[in-house]
Amino acid sequence: MTRRIHVDVRSSCSLLGTVLKYLSLTFLFPTVVALYYRESLLPFLVALVVAVAVGTGLERLEPDPTLEHREAFLLVALTWLVLPLVGMIPYLVAGTGTIANPVNALFESMSGFTTTGATVMGEISVETHSRSIMIWRQLTQWLGGMGILVLMVAILSELSVGGTQIIREEAPGIQVEKLTPRIEQTARALWLIYVWFTLAAVLVYYALHLAGLAPNMTFYNAVAHALTSLPTGGFSPEGRSIEAFAPIVQWAVMPFMIIAGTNFALYWYAWRGRPDRLTSNAEFRSYILSMGVVGALLSVLLFLGVGLETVPENVAAVPGSLERSLRHGLFQTLAIVTTTGYASMDFNTWSESTQVILLFAMFLGGSAGSAAGSIKIIRWYVVGKSIQRELFTTVHPQAIRPVRMGDTGDVIDEEAIHGIFVFVLLFLVLFVVSTVLLFLDAHRTSDLSLSGLEAISATIATLGNVGPGVGVVGPMNSYEPFSNAAKLYMTFLMWIGRLEILSVLVILTPSYWRS
Repeated sequence: MTRRIHVDVRSSCSLLGTVLKYLSLTFLFPTVVALYYRESLLPFLVALVVAVAVGTGLERLEPDPTLEHREAFLLVALTWLVLPLVGMIPYLVAGTGTIANPVNALFESMSGFTTTGATVMGEISVETHSRSIMIWRQLTQWLGGMGILVLMVAILSELSVGGTQIIREEAPGIQVEKLTPRIEQTARALWLIYVWFTLAAVLVYYALHLAGLAPNMTFYNAVAHALTSLPTGGFSPEGRSIEAFAPIVQWAVMPFMIIAGTNFALYWYAWRGRPDRLTSNAEFRSYILSMGVVGALLSVLLFLGVGLETVPENVAAVPGSLERSLRHGLFQTLAIVTTTGYASMDFNTWSESTQVILLFAMFLGGSAGSAAGSIKIIRWYVVGKSIQRELFTTVHPQAIRPVRMGDTGDVIDEEAIHGIFVFVLLFLVLFVVSTVLLFLDAHRTSDLSLSGLEAISATIATLGNVGPGVGVVGPMNSYEPFSNAAKLYMTFLMWIGRLEILSVLVILTPSYWRS
């Protein structure tokens, strides 16, 4: 006897079609850029037509779709899988460089939408593409930063009914905070803050150019880097990332990385006259403290000279220079903890001890409700508090001691604590298994010699949506040398990492479909 499926697949696919149809309009932005620079419009027009056609077809599956709990899971997972498939079309039609290969194009597109920043473009390959293709690459990260479906909840009435569930599954973190009485108003508020910070980044970056302090930070570069600073993406049209710009640009990028890794709900409270919510927030203080400690440690190691294996010819000597040591130490800390993935210098030239510190930082992540990836500071905060409680109750077995948030004193629900431990365990298990698989695959092929440290960094960089790692996947290198099987697997890791694992794994269980 065949069991009945308890998921309305047609409703999820119909709403996916609506989302796809509206997001096809984003192809107009690189089309305008192509017109301005007199480049080919075909890559974006083909993608637009395909998106509209597929979206319209899917939309007709269910004239009046409904969105319940299970359908929301499926919609979120499918959206983040289908959009990168459509987003790769411009790369394939352009037919230039390494991303003309279908596997590479999918890898690059998934890395863009999930704001991972891992790339199959090498330093030379980046500079061979048209400006319109590169701006599309930047735009994919900006769209994915705050959340594609958060944007759709803000503008589509069809998604407002299940909007809370959608945002909960898509937004990085352990919960969604309803800032306004209506969830669509909350979505609009978050996106409005996101847009304003992006515009601020454009103005700051371009102002440095107008002041003569950053000659190559043109308006194009200012827009391109603003589009990847706020989503903590890390893609850059420059082959050498932020190293290609003057030191003052690197200092200017740092505040925006901090902003992007902070819970955007705190900015809403500050805007509404409650800036104390930002300064008193336990997670924010832990976030700043963790970056300060790691950044100070790296800066000291660089200043003393023990943090560098070699000094690149195109980088002024770091040891003995307080400014350079602080700049590179803090910049790379912020870029890694917030999972932005920019590089102020090639940290492949750093010693193994400093690289291990960077790998440790990749597991931290930014705040919940931010654009950052990885495990998140709030989860480590709760894990730490839970360990403290366990140690206390071991000594005092009769005591009842709930876990509380340090700023508000609110008791953290035991179910939420359980969920956090499950997530961290799943993340670490998936990390270990994936590291072994990538290491074995590299040694299966004769084209790539992968060390254990490089396998570890490639795994956490893709699963944690960090982007660059060390060694072969260093900031000035690329993921192109991996086999097609490995790149497809890392594409899966970026997808599941962006949706925080459980949102994808749940739809792979029989109970989701049948019980």
